[in-house]
Amino acid sequence: MNNKRLVLFTGVVILSLMISACGGVKPVEGTDKPAATEPGAELVMEDGTGPTVVTGKVEYTNLFFTMGVAEPVIILEDQGGFVTRDRDFLMPLESQTLAQITSDFYTSPFTYSLTLPSEPKGTLNDVDHDGAKDTGVMIFAVAYWTNTWGDPYLEQRDLYGGGWSSAYASTRVSDQSDNYLEVFGGQYLVFAPDGNQQFPSDFGGDEKLFTDDDPLMDLPAGWSVIDMDQSPFIIDRSESPTLDLYEPEESSLDDFTQMSYTEAFDAMLDKFRREYAFTEFKDIDWDERESEFRPRFEEAEKAKDAHLFALALRDFLWSIPDTHVGMDTTAINEDFAADTAGGIGLALGETSDGMIFARYVTPNSPADNAGIDFGAEIVSLDGTPVDEFVSVVVPWSSPFSNPEIKRLQQLRYATRFRLEKGEVEITFVNPGGTGKTATLAVVSERDSFSVTSFAYGQPLVSLPVEFEILPGGYGYIKISSFSDNAILTIQAWEYAMQTFNENEIPGVIIDMRQNGGGSGWLADQMAAYFFSEEIKTGTGASYDEASGEFFTDPEYEALMYPPREALQYKGPVVVMVGPNCVSACEFFSYDMTIDDRAIIVGQYPTSGGGGGVEAFLMPEDTYVQLTVSRQMDADGNIHIEGGGVAPDVRVPVTIESVQRELAGEDVILEAAVKVISQPKGAGVTPSAPPKIASQAEAENAFSSAAAFLEDKAREQYSPEEVSQPGVFTYTVPLAKSETLIWGYFWCTTTQEILDQNFSQIEVNFELNGEAVPLDKFVIADLPSGATQCRVIYTALSDWKSGEHHLATSATFKTPINDGMGDYPAGNYVSEYSVFVP
Repeated sequence: MNNKRLVLFTGVVILSLMISACGGVKPVEGTDKPAATEPGAELVMEDGTGPTVVTGKVEYTNLFFTMGVAEPVIILEDQGGFVTRDRDFLMPLESQTLAQITSDFYTSPFTYSLTLPSEPKGTLNDVDHDGAKDTGVMIFAVAYWTNTWGDPYLEQRDLYGGGWSSAYASTRVSDQSDNYLEVFGGQYLVFAPDGNQQFPSDFGGDEKLFTDDDPLMDLPAGWSVIDMDQSPFIIDRSESPTLDLYEPEESSLDDFTQMSYTEAFDAMLDKFRREYAFTEFKDIDWDERESEFRPRFEEAEKAKDAHLFALALRDFLWSIPDTHVGMDTTAINEDFAADTAGGIGLALGETSDGMIFARYVTPNSPADNAGIDFGAEIVSLDGTPVDEFVSVVVPWSSPFSNPEIKRLQQLRYATRFRLEKGEVEITFVNPGGTGKTATLAVVSERDSFSVTSFAYGQPLVSLPVEFEILPGGYGYIKISSFSDNAILTIQAWEYAMQTFNENEIPGVIIDMRQNGGGSGWLADQMAAYFFSEEIKTGTGASYDEASGEFFTDPEYEALMYPPREALQYKGPVVVMVGPNCVSACEFFSYDMTIDDRAIIVGQYPTSGGGGGVEAFLMPEDTYVQLTVSRQMDADGNIHIEGGGVAPDVRVPVTIESVQRELAGEDVILEAAVKVISQPKGAGVTPSAPPKIASQAEAENAFSSAAAFLEDKAREQYSPEEVSQPGVFTYTVPLAKSETLIWGYFWCTTTQEILDQNFSQIEVNFELNGEAVPLDKFVIADLPSGATQCRVIYTALSDWKSGEHHLATSATFKTPINDGMGDYPAGNYVSEYSVFVP
């Protein structure tokens, strides 16, 4: 269905967003609602021959409304889905009449003009509920959309799966749990093909539209505007009506800028208490936050000090362990500059086994002059054991959802000081040396700070999607954003998929390490290019004003919709992740773990930002955001918030690997290439060997044409190759456990030659290094065309995840002739590596 949620999950400055577009806009206040008219009663109608051109404006306050939008669309939206409450309803293409946007879309409000077709092609709906079959009427809303895929018209992915608009449309739609997605006001455009049709004249006793208790009124033929903000509804037949599109209350910007500092704090705290998505999950006590921080806002207000206000706001937000919570820090940029101005020419790193070391030493810096070498173990700072020192550092990049990412930033900020600190004592042990203590001057230098940035070495500007074919023949594609121009993103993405398929690229590596997020919907639908069927990715919950609780729509499923088959990539995939993969980036990465579609590779997990946010304004025009949607997997479990998406293959952080990275090498990409060149299951020891069938089971599998191991192997050998002694290796990647035939066969022209040959052939089998006796195998002599064959075989099933090794050895004691050719004496060995994910 579509409740037109413009779901954005984005990081860094704008960390993430869920525009809650199922707007809970209240009816216009002060409207007296008289009793609804009955059929045949006198109607309230504004005179005219019927609309021909509709104009209006779209006013938006949501700060993310235009993000990523390249092709905004105002459309005549068929309401057949709402009439039948069909959330999968897709507007017929022929019903989609596009308006002209007549002002700058990126400046609110923007305007539009829509010329109505004389004969629309919408869905006919019989809405009089009289039991008789009538022609019915076509019901439309005017609605805003954005077009991303395909031609100028809207397809399933543009429509968020289908349904009807619940935001930025001429209708008002509820997002409250007790009346979810029900139209409660606004205006419809209705087309009656003749003068014999009826339409509801008001909401019935159930306060819902298009139900059995609706009072009815007659409709004139042609176009009419139905104003549902009046009771009874008013029919507007004017030639050029105005229909403005409504921004729902839940999508509009909360603006506290005109409040005092303490009033704004109280309003903000109330918003966090009610709407913050992870209060229980993170065990946050809002009363404690109030006691701790309200006095600071009172102090700032009393002093009329905007700087104190900004610092109090910063510290309040930093106290919430959520990477999506944040603010515009422009007002305290000088504080950041002062707190980080001083350095000692040393950046810290931590190896995978927990040693804190010198990961960078600035040439001619205090650290360099004190003799600290790259790779030196750091023992203490300022007389405090280094681990303890690092653990209490509060980075300016706070707050964090994922403790592992917080640790990385604490290491980064541990060697930043205010210049007035003067000096720092450090104890270190150079590689191969003994412990030394030195006192280092704090100087103005930033090289050691810059080198530890998560974005170090990245270009200032990049396209949202870039790809290439690596020297080894594998595809490489980097997604830098889900918030950039959506059409550009999809066109580049589809071009990459087409290129990979047309060139039969054997595997694709997706680089998600530098992606701050954006549209969660776009992320899901881009992941869908690696699947062949619709897959549920999860669900979500957000605060419901009606119940005072977080509400999960029981009928909603977040789905991936695969593209046409030519754009589906079906080969092996590796996804590279890291701490700068935030929010929508994490949802894409998670999607790729569904059904083990990809192997995740990295040194660290993703950021752990598993929700969507809403922006609001505080005094001094300060931008603030909080997490308002709780994202969950298909089983309803919080799956990303906190821990992020962890690598399946952890690339070790060592002194050597950091040194190679500083030299410009990409050790994670190197690991990804190694992983993708191996089948899934490589390097994993199975919990048990496969089951060896009984003779009866083996005979049944053989007669049922179960595949031989060779049939599943990547390698194929010619008859000439296998006619000489040697070792023949077979790589057998399995998508899942299945029954396979393991055996040896030999064919000759006659039975006599077959018996004679086998007097000189010795066959042996090994499974994971253990000999398997021949009494476990079926031995059968069978005709095959003009030849007579002996087949020694069994069936293997219940393959456990991991890497299995099998060997079949046939030793020819003397040269052999099978009646068709000569074969030298020697060992003919087939070695199978079977990989099971």
